[in-house]
Amino acid sequence: MKKIPYKILSVGGSIIIPKEGFDIEFLKNFRALILAEVNKGQRFILVIGGGATCRAYQSAAGQVVPLTNIELDQLGIYTTHFNAEFVRLLFGAVAHAEIVKNPTKKIKTAKAVIIGAGWKPGCSTDNDAVLLAKNFGAKEVINLSNIDYVYDSDPKLNPGAKKLEQVSWKQLRQIVGSKWTPGANVPFDPSAAKLAEKLRLKVSFVKGTDLSEVAKVIRGQECRGTVIC
Repeated sequence: MKKIPYKILSVGGSIIIPKEGFDIEFLKNFRALILAEVNKGQRFILVIGGGATCRAYQSAAGQVVPLTNIELDQLGIYTTHFNAEFVRLLFGAVAHAEIVKNPTKKIKTAKAVIIGAGWKPGCSTDNDAVLLAKNFGAKEVINLSNIDYVYDSDPKLNPGAKKLEQVSWKQLRQIVGSKWTPGANVPFDPSAAKLAEKLRLKVSFVKGTDLSEVAKVIRGQECRGTVIC
């Protein structure tokens, strides 16, 4: 019987480890959702970001000594490794034994869950998720973050920001810009956007803490969020 292709999820670090501290009920429910889908035959690659943990380390280090962008990125990458290892342990025997740090490397595993993390400076784990989609022949990346939609400007700074339900890659690149900044809090990494457009990927943005909506997007159903294609 032919195996179902892996679904690629780019999971913001702040979904897993919020600035306010761990949400144990969410972690239990997120794990239960993924395992329920695995029991139906679905397979997942979860790429875990650094989130608030990454930015806390970058901010602290930067207040002590000046760091280059490469050094800041490298520090962020290490936080994704720690976050990813944490998630891998939550899935136990269902998960591949090692976190994936090189998204271009061929992975041989019978496990239904693979956990990915950061790779190289110059981009975020969004880019690693796109590279894994290329590696595994996936046509979509599901982006789980702490926002419900992509907006035409930062809603935290602009109360009049408009939510966007469907956006072209050209429009998204105008929103996120063309240059990656370590620790940047943007809907999607500019490097990842450029590569995803080249690969003609579909990227669906859903609020990661709303598990009813996450379940819908995983199952290919209509949900609240933004689609980029």
